[in-house]
Amino acid sequence: MPTATEPRHPVVELRQYTLHPNHRDALIDLFDREFMETQEAVGMTVLCQFRDLDDPDRFVWLRGFHGMAARADALGAFYGGPAWEAHCDAANATMIDSDNVLLLRPASPNTPMPIDTWRRGTPPAGTAVAVVYPLAAAPDARFVAAFLQDWLPPLARHSGTLAGCWVSENSANTFPRLPVREGEQVLVALARFDAREDGDRFAAALKASHGGLERLGTPSQVLRLAPTARSRF
Repeated sequence: MPTATEPRHPVVELRQYTLHPNHRDALIDLFDREFMETQEAVGMTVLCQFRDLDDPDRFVWLRGFHGMAARADALGAFYGGPAWEAHCDAANATMIDSDNVLLLRPASPNTPMPIDTWRRGTPPAGTAVAVVYPLAAAPDARFVAAFLQDWLPPLARHSGTLAGCWVSENSANTFPRLPVREGEQVLVALARFDAREDGDRFAAALKASHGGLERLGTPSQVLRLAPTARSRF
């Protein structure tokens, strides 16, 4: 069991799938029915899954692992197991691209990670904004602390809360059958909002790099997200 200072999921994947037009709901139905408990049964956690509010053909989700070696074991068990074998053709038929994957680790041991404690509800409430900041180099603890010092007050002013914050995990991909974006340094933050309007305003401020966020620069990607019916949110 993790201690109070250890993250429950020291390795996280942020996965963005580009789908064939009008296939997102089919993938979500299949995912929620066949790929949640079966992934978790072999040692990973489906943290949350979303519809992209700005792209009807994008599915976004995060899953967590207990480490890089555990990731290799869990992915091997799932993708070599009966659930994936039975439904992989149907899942793959919905997808144009599934290789847009960031391999991440918690930004610092002291960063709040409410996402680790989320539970599935019916229906999940609220919306999310995920932000990807490109970095020139791997960040240190001082950089992360300065980022949060700048980022959290505007987030609070928009009635949002931090769900999690991660930076690039630079270890070699322990499951090369599933590609990840290598050679990049990023910082990823996920925020939760009770009201979609608050999330929309925060996303607009991020895209424009104003509203108290000027020193952070413009993120490479801002995702406005709606949780699926079985998302932990």
